[in-house]
Amino acid sequence: MACTTVLVGKKASNDKSTMIARTDDGFFDVKKLVVVEPKKQPKKYKSVISHLEIELPDNPMRYTASPSVDKKNGIWAATGINEANVGMTATETITSNPRVLAADPLVKYEKAKSRKEKDKIGGIGEEDIVVLVLPYIHSAREGVERLASLLEKYGTYESNGIAFNDVNEVWWLETIGGHHWMARKVKDNEVVINPNQFGMDSFDLEDAFGKQKENMCSKDLKEFIKDNDLDLNEKGVFNPRFIFGSRSDSDHVYNTPRAWFMGRYLTPFSHKWEGPDAEFGPESDNIPWSLVPDKKVTVEDVKYLLSGHYQGTPYNPYSSQDTGKRGMYRSIGINRTGVMAVCQIRDNVPDEIKGIEWVCFGSTAFDALLPVYTNVKKMPAYLSKVTLDASTEDFYWGSRLIAVLADHNYATCIQHIERYQDAVFIEGRKLLIEYDKKMIKSKNYKLTEEANEKLSAMAKKETIDTLNKVLKDASTHMKNGFNRADN
Repeated sequence: MACTTVLVGKKASNDKSTMIARTDDGFFDVKKLVVVEPKKQPKKYKSVISHLEIELPDNPMRYTASPSVDKKNGIWAATGINEANVGMTATETITSNPRVLAADPLVKYEKAKSRKEKDKIGGIGEEDIVVLVLPYIHSAREGVERLASLLEKYGTYESNGIAFNDVNEVWWLETIGGHHWMARKVKDNEVVINPNQFGMDSFDLEDAFGKQKENMCSKDLKEFIKDNDLDLNEKGVFNPRFIFGSRSDSDHVYNTPRAWFMGRYLTPFSHKWEGPDAEFGPESDNIPWSLVPDKKVTVEDVKYLLSGHYQGTPYNPYSSQDTGKRGMYRSIGINRTGVMAVCQIRDNVPDEIKGIEWVCFGSTAFDALLPVYTNVKKMPAYLSKVTLDASTEDFYWGSRLIAVLADHNYATCIQHIERYQDAVFIEGRKLLIEYDKKMIKSKNYKLTEEANEKLSAMAKKETIDTLNKVLKDASTHMKNGFNRADN
């Protein structure tokens, strides 16, 4: 699935929180935000796509999830935070190369060709990973370890990147072929930017095969590389992107421009991104996977990055100027996004309210990002009671309706969109501040559900108000408009 990921270390953020965020860019998948109680977690999991059956541990924790409303292709839980305040987003579909995939083929389901044969069961994939991992982990590192054990045992049918965070650490795992993997802890003062490519551009093998402080990988990774002549590096440098990743013409249109836009925003002063002497351009293959930002990063910054459509560049598809380059690169905030979530684990509050999930639905260029507390037993109906039918009674469809109307009337509607996004941020933060204080003072942390209801009601009010405005604006630009005075 085509997605974009941003990861923020605790010293890179403005409030010492860790953040992991991803656009879940499917095929206009209808999504909702729910809480999965332990009693609702299956004892035996069966994948729809790969037909794999897995026995699950007996001690699941409560967790949030953003599953697909239509279950025909499985759960696709996407992202969430569990009751141990561990966040997870899965998955970022990444690239590989023929050498890797030949040496360790993907484990794909194959239906038997005759009654005498048995189906070939597939491995795990994006449909499954959150449900198989998030309810059972108590730290980001544990997330890497559990997922790694599943990959080694069952394999995977696709190449993926998966992120985990807790109050102190952010970890990123990338799959290699069908059964191999490597993972890195994001440095506390850095931000990771990852479009749909194998991302890591450095890795400490000595640490991975030693103390594993910041690096982990498959136990046989060295032998795998050597036995299959995968190492393309020179002069003793170990760049995993060269070994396991891709460098194709389609990358230069679809992937690297997104990294360029995000890097340009994060480090406008410490790196040169434009002009004849630029360090990195939209089609550069050496754009860093992680950067030390020029200023502290906020949730609002993450939302801006994941809403990007090359604003301020010749590539902006909404530009009124005919630059000859409009729309030539794949935007970050695209039309088919189902959900985008920022899993934020805060450091400056009690454990009961550390987890905040910021969620928006539909095209991120036009929707608003709403915070909710994750230490709850249920989510408000406006977020969780979503159906396959278009409606103004839930956040998903309200967001989709606003986006499709504003897209076709961008020049006149963008002011409504900006005011809408700011209003939800402002009022959302106000309510977080209010309820943080209430709960810390009273030690009544059951108020999280009351807070979420107020947050949801606010989002509904702002969404309906904005929908009214963009609908009226779009109506005035219909092609069949006519007045007697026009004659």
